[in-house]
Amino acid sequence: MEHTDTAVLTAADSLVEAFSKHDRDRYFAAFSKDATFIFHNLDRPLRSRADYEAEWALWERDGFKVLSCTSSDRNLQMLGSVAIFTHDVETRAEFGGKTITSQERETIIFERQPDGKWLAVHEHLSRAS
Repeated sequence: MEHTDTAVLTAADSLVEAFSKHDRDRYFAAFSKDATFIFHNLDRPLRSRADYEAEWALWERDGFKVLSCTSSDRNLQMLGSVAIFTHDVETRAEFGGKTITSQERETIIFERQPDGKWLAVHEHLSRAS
């Protein structure tokens, strides 16, 4: 069986890679259906994956497209069947034809599922100081 830390980091890497390639289906598949999201650029929390998918679709209508995402200063804290993954992210994205680069900090909480797969159950994104 794969070492737990490695399995969680593999899940995190897959999530970040899917996001960096604007692979919507693979990205959202990395989250549980009841995952929650707190983003500094929204005025409210998103209470489910479906809520986030609806928000993402609105962004895409306004010209949103992820061009790249780089993860650094990574840390993993294991708590039994829960893992807390933190990192810094630099994201290049297009909004309405303009390319924007953002520096942010992100916490992703993963939970081991009954089948052994690690899914993200919470994401919190904040601006880097």
